[in-house]
Amino acid sequence: MALAAFVSAHMTMTDPCPRASANCVKPAGTAPTSGIWNTGIIKSPIDPATPDFCKTQMKWSQPAATWTAGQSVTVQFLQNPAAHSGGHAQFSLSYDGGKTFVVVYQVLKYFFFKGPAKGNNNPEVLSYTFTLPKDLPSSDSAVFSWSWVNASGNREFYQNCADVVIKGTGSKSYTGKKMVIANINGYPTIPEMTEDYNIGVDLYNKADSVTVTGSGSSSSSSGNNAPKDNPDNIPSSTAAAPAPTPTQTPAASTSNNNSGGCTHGAMNCASGSTGYEVCVWGTKTPMPCAPGTACKANGAGSILCDFA
Repeated sequence: MALAAFVSAHMTMTDPCPRASANCVKPAGTAPTSGIWNTGIIKSPIDPATPDFCKTQMKWSQPAATWTAGQSVTVQFLQNPAAHSGGHAQFSLSYDGGKTFVVVYQVLKYFFFKGPAKGNNNPEVLSYTFTLPKDLPSSDSAVFSWSWVNASGNREFYQNCADVVIKGTGSKSYTGKKMVIANINGYPTIPEMTEDYNIGVDLYNKADSVTVTGSGSSSSSSGNNAPKDNPDNIPSSTAAAPAPTPTQTPAASTSNNNSGGCTHGAMNCASGSTGYEVCVWGTKTPMPCAPGTACKANGAGSILCDFA
């Protein structure tokens, strides 16, 4: 019973109908007869150790939607979910079966909400409408994705995938930001952000560009071709993501738990100031500062990673 309550407390897209979902507004034909289907897994975060980002490769018998490049589309979400105080979300498309996703729209900081929502698990927004880029190429087998990094709670990464048809207007390729993946083994971790919703925004701003084609090929490069943000559910003053803020590290511990060459909890800047060291039961453990920042003493026994 506890497991059922845990599963039902998460979140899923309901329209367009994602793979492995029993919660669709409009089912896309008939479901496969085997595999993970009609289960709570569609609502759960991606397993960070063995990620299957689309949850399953098994598809409904029909596309979940047929869209035309440049048209307005609406994405809906489950009623009565756990909204985890908001966070960062992206809507993306893949033309190679779900291996490479290019972002077509994103909502940073306050997804599911209209502003800061510290400690709030009840969403204010469960439907997002946006315009698809006009230069999307055609495909009868595109994969539409919703991905989300929650603001509060366990550090998780959510993603649902829906199979869609895209009718292009003549373009053979589209270039946009590559979808951000976080809180998965081997990828960056975005800490809880309810005290500062700017946390993690730099990962989205600095994401590489990727070019996808209707034939399924793709190529990545560094660039600043940012996807559109949602002006309808984010105040205009926050629609453009600000630069990352310095990260304050906790003050050095005053504990006397010595178990070797240092005091447990003590911190100091490492040589070269590219990071700092934390004493863990007598052993100094090195920790890096974020790119572009350096470790600095902040007085009163504390340090911070500030802009160099």
